[in-house]
Amino acid sequence: MDVLTAIKTRRSFGLVKDELVPEEVIEQILEVGTWAPSHFQTEPWRFAVLTGDGRKKLGNVLYRIAIKNGENDQKKLEKILEKPFRAPVIITVAVEPSTNPKAIEIEEYGAVYACIQNMLLAAHSMGLASFWRTGKPMYDPLMKEFFGISEKGEVLGFLYIGYPKRELPDGKRKPFGPVTKWIK
Repeated sequence: MDVLTAIKTRRSFGLVKDELVPEEVIEQILEVGTWAPSHFQTEPWRFAVLTGDGRKKLGNVLYRIAIKNGENDQKKLEKILEKPFRAPVIITVAVEPSTNPKAIEIEEYGAVYACIQNMLLAAHSMGLASFWRTGKPMYDPLMKEFFGISEKGEVLGFLYIGYPKRELPDGKRKPFGPVTKWIK
């Protein structure tokens, strides 16, 4: 699949089979992520791959964060425990900003976001479905502690990955014209 096709046909899609994704495939996705550009070659990305019971451990952290934030509805808490089981593989992607004095922190985040896009496109090109989850729990100190991220770093998302249960839907985008200014 060429890159233009991959970009235009990739969708966030969470309906996946409970079928293991081979480690070699996950390693390819991780490796492609590291080819994202990073200013001063700081390569600020960090990864954690969760499979099997590792997903249960993540559910427990999400549960603790929810309790800490005042959630006490037992049905909601049970759903939170199950969230990591939406896919057989979760790749957690985090940023650890460089200590290089020339590095600009926002650019470190940008590099990791580009890394995430590379990974999503790679998964799609290999016939996998994926979706990128973010949200308030990502930025909780308990999440940093669980993944061993420094106080300066941040967890930037969970990439849920698996084999799709059905064909991906077509996407829609607004035309680029209204949001583009040509300066000649």
